[in-house]
Amino acid sequence: MAKKRGNQTKLFVLDTNVLMHDPSSLFRFEEHDIYLPMVTLEELDNNKKGMTEVARNARQASRFIEEIIGSTMETLEEGCPLSKNGNNFSSGRLFLQTRAIITDELPMLAGSKADNQILSVVAHQQKKFPERQVILVSKDINIRIKARAMGIAAQDYFNDKVLEDTELLYTGVKELPADFWDKHSKHMESWQEAGRMFYRISGPLCPSFLVNEFIFYEHESPFHAIVRKQEGKTAVLEVLKDYTQQKHNVWGITARNREQNFALNLLMDPEIDFITLLGQAGTGKTLLTLASALTQTLDKKIYSEIIMTRVTVPVGEDIGFLPGTEEEKMTPWMGALEDNLDVLNKSDDDAGDWGRAATQDLIRTRIKVKSMNFMRGRTFLHKFLIIDEAQNLTPKQMKTLITRAGPGTKVVCLGNIAQIDTPYLTEGSSGLTYVVDRFKGWPHSGHITLMRGERSRLADFAAETL
Repeated sequence: MAKKRGNQTKLFVLDTNVLMHDPSSLFRFEEHDIYLPMVTLEELDNNKKGMTEVARNARQASRFIEEIIGSTMETLEEGCPLSKNGNNFSSGRLFLQTRAIITDELPMLAGSKADNQILSVVAHQQKKFPERQVILVSKDINIRIKARAMGIAAQDYFNDKVLEDTELLYTGVKELPADFWDKHSKHMESWQEAGRMFYRISGPLCPSFLVNEFIFYEHESPFHAIVRKQEGKTAVLEVLKDYTQQKHNVWGITARNREQNFALNLLMDPEIDFITLLGQAGTGKTLLTLASALTQTLDKKIYSEIIMTRVTVPVGEDIGFLPGTEEEKMTPWMGALEDNLDVLNKSDDDAGDWGRAATQDLIRTRIKVKSMNFMRGRTFLHKFLIIDEAQNLTPKQMKTLITRAGPGTKVVCLGNIAQIDTPYLTEGSSGLTYVVDRFKGWPHSGHITLMRGERSRLADFAAETL
């Protein structure tokens, strides 16, 4: 069977971690065939218990395999078609290891370690089908290195990657060239509405604009605006509110650079329901978000309370059997929240110690710290939901959290994709990268990548040189 198809299709041998990372990977190889070693099925079985994301994925992968195989015994040698149950994406076949493989010809591999058994299976398949490309697919970098040392083709599982190169990730900002106004001001209209200034422009750059993208012109007479509408070669721009000025401060905080000003324009806009802020440590993500959350919750009363959740790595594990409420158990993870609240409280110099203490108590009643473990099935109404360290979430976990939002809720995701702690997640496959890419251009979402650290000269120098 395989020899007939050998010219066109490849045979992919899957490592267990691919199935535990994405159970639907079985249907992602289009016209190519998939081979599962027996040790992969054993490891799926060993990891199926528990409530973790990995255990859920292991159980789902086993269900998929059973659906594909069905109850027929005869077809296992020829492979079972992957196009069962209305799956039109893959026309290949699934093969299971049905015979023991002698590993004597691989003396380099010691013992019966699972990785080595998988490698011996791949080597055996290569010998069995010399005219066919046999490739090991694994999320484990070490088994890929071992495979290459033995002359076996191996690759990572890329299908869930949003971007190959995170340098290409949408930043939310576009710089305008020096000749912008020469080419775009011919039929320009301008008007004011509810105290805000709008321009309608047309020209060659307009088709590349996205709704809620920030544009800036830093030549003579600087101009900062946000794209509100974009149709063909015309765009409507709204001039930004300048949050660098003290008169426009947000809970005593002013923007210290251009990107922070852009971020505050998003955070303070009630029409925008979903915001992603990316940036290195010290760029002000949490401080700006908390300041705007407090202003809109306590002063403007747009939201009823602030909910802060942080990805505690390991994600989705039990938060412990220590005595205390959910809030108390989450306290050690919330140092960042405490530090930022200290800064926000100190900004109110006129209030005195008593006034500050009263404000602090009021703030604490309005900020709830929640664990992600208990998010499923909830609906948040008129809440300001902050998800910190969001780069450690998988796309599926991110979907679970964002779909909690009910009417009147704003969701803000903060993170730095250079600091991922979750195993097998990369910059390209992180849930944060995924939502930035999928939400760009939606009229009720905004994204900004903060560039400059504003913590201290020591922190900035350390970030650059260490």
